[in-house]
Amino acid sequence: MGRAFEYRRAAKEKRWDKMSKLFPKLGKAITMAAKEGGEDPATNAKLRTAIQNAKAENMPKDNIEAAIKRAAQKDISAFTEVIYEGKGPHGVLVVVECATDNPTRTVANVKSYFNKAGGSVVPNGSMDFMFNRKAVFEIVKTDTFDPEELELELIDAGCDEIEVDGDKVFVYGDYTAFGTISKALEDMNVEFQKSNLQRLPTSPIDLTEDQMLEVEKMLDKIEDDDDIQQVFTNIS
Repeated sequence: MGRAFEYRRAAKEKRWDKMSKLFPKLGKAITMAAKEGGEDPATNAKLRTAIQNAKAENMPKDNIEAAIKRAAQKDISAFTEVIYEGKGPHGVLVVVECATDNPTRTVANVKSYFNKAGGSVVPNGSMDFMFNRKAVFEIVKTDTFDPEELELELIDAGCDEIEVDGDKVFVYGDYTAFGTISKALEDMNVEFQKSNLQRLPTSPIDLTEDQMLEVEKMLDKIEDDDDIQQVFTNIS
């Protein structure tokens, strides 16, 4: 078939593999949001955000609707959100956000990922000063977009900074301002593709290519776990 065919097939398989892991995580976020605040996106901002993030990753409509319906199932109430902090190789700090129905299983798995990489899990709260929790919104830049005007409009809503990166615009604010910024953007009819709460490192570190490959092996193991929702590091 030739190298071009093999390359395209490998690329497709990698994409399918990514989706097979990503969609269940997005679905879990939708289900938990619906369970917490109701199944109507119009009155549940958290659910609205979860659906928006799923659509940005091309999650099919049927999958989204099924995730919302699962909120009515009794066993969903068993899911809890837990956070683990750990140190990996080469000074890498990691915060792992999970949604699990079995914390005992999850913590055992997370500990094994760190231990096998020569790292360890540390007590929660140890890294609070190493990361800033931020509300982050991703907007598609248009021809008429004026970042300074948008920043002025959003200051009162809690916006700290606006960053333009190519055709994308990122709006940052303290994590406590997530709701007010989201509402302000909606009131202004500014459509954002993705939005979430992120942990940004206060002192990012640089790694060599070889060090990065070693760290990525550990991060891949963590991110492949079905209980893991988001992973944050202090890598620049």
